[in-house]
Amino acid sequence: MSEPGETIDLDITGVAHGGVFVARHEGRVVFVADAIPGERVRARLTDTGKKSFWRAETLEVLDASPHRQPHVWRQADVDVAPEKRPGGADFGHIALAHQRELKLRVLLEALERFGGIAAPTAAMAAAGPVLSDTLEVVDQETPDGTRWRTRVSLHVDDEGRVGPYAARSHRVIEVDGHPLATVEVEQAALALRGHQPGRIDLVQPADGRVRIIARPERRADAARHRRRGAPAKSGPARTAPKAEVVVERVGGREFRVDAGGFWQVHRLAAHTLTALVASRLRGDRLDESAIDPDAWHLDLYGGVGLFAATLGDLGGPSTRVTTVESDPRATEHAGENLAEWVGARAETGRVDRWLARLDAEASVSERERLSRGVVLLDPPRSGAGREVVERIGALAPATVVYVACDPVALARDLSTFRDAGYEAASVDALDLFPNSHHVEAVAVLTRQDARG
Repeated sequence: MSEPGETIDLDITGVAHGGVFVARHEGRVVFVADAIPGERVRARLTDTGKKSFWRAETLEVLDASPHRQPHVWRQADVDVAPEKRPGGADFGHIALAHQRELKLRVLLEALERFGGIAAPTAAMAAAGPVLSDTLEVVDQETPDGTRWRTRVSLHVDDEGRVGPYAARSHRVIEVDGHPLATVEVEQAALALRGHQPGRIDLVQPADGRVRIIARPERRADAARHRRRGAPAKSGPARTAPKAEVVVERVGGREFRVDAGGFWQVHRLAAHTLTALVASRLRGDRLDESAIDPDAWHLDLYGGVGLFAATLGDLGGPSTRVTTVESDPRATEHAGENLAEWVGARAETGRVDRWLARLDAEASVSERERLSRGVVLLDPPRSGAGREVVERIGALAPATVVYVACDPVALARDLSTFRDAGYEAASVDALDLFPNSHHVEAVAVLTRQDARG
């Protein structure tokens, strides 16, 4: 029986969800970090506790893929000891074009395995879902896919070290660069000194100035660390400072958002996503409203109203759109950001509970307007889940737009949508996180009884 720490040679045969690669050892699946399909590597086992699979980390490349490149983050390259490699750039050793091929493969396999959506072919494109056959590349991206992060979270340990966590760990390591970050964020990160244990967020909004938001470890967290044998040195609990409001700009429109609130981390992501959503909903309609302004449209998990504004632009000044978000500060900003649409509302609430109340209380006329509308949802990485999807299906909107950051969660939710009578008209993949395994996708679903 193999044990963690044992070194074995492995042939890498595939890529799996989560930024790891697939090999087999004596008939057992082994998920390997820092490899590429087609390579032979020497790897160290890190987890052999499960019967179905083991985990390992690459120590040496014995037969390299032609797609291997020097890692864009030098300290994460394969010749660095695994425990000293920073996390967050787990595809940085792969040529950018091949990264996108692998990400698309992961997405398509997830859609087929968990969503029942077969990979597209020319013969079935008209009858089935139309899937992009390549990842869309964000405009004006750097050739190597670096310098795109405008938001970075670092950590401070009990010894005062500041940096990212080592890959697949909660151990802070010091680094001499942050190549995925913008130059300004990198410079601010490398200058950090003297912070209490906890987290530090660096945020660069549209004005270009980097904000540093310290989030010291709470006393309860420090006590928990002490119980785990890691003494903490946090001082007295601090009162959270009043949130600074910053402005982000997308397509000539301004959005107010808390500096520490949610916003897309790629400097061009918000523009890319909203442009894609608008393009898919507009279709060939250039001289008329792309959506029915008299219908009732919903923007779920709506944040500060980014996609609600997109729907408003598509429907015109009288568009009726409601954005729902659990964070009251984000909802407050959404109300301000959507002020130009008289029919726009921003409501605070958990999406599942808000939909349950709507389903129970909606009048006949409201349901009729919902049936002509668009429901756009941008859920967290875990997905919307069965309850939310079924409640959306019960409202029977004409169109659903699903913005997803996890292929498996998307696929599972699309399967539930199918049970509710919806099919994917399109699924587009977007590479908003170059040099990492993450991939964004936008799925447009139509109600089958509304296709005519």
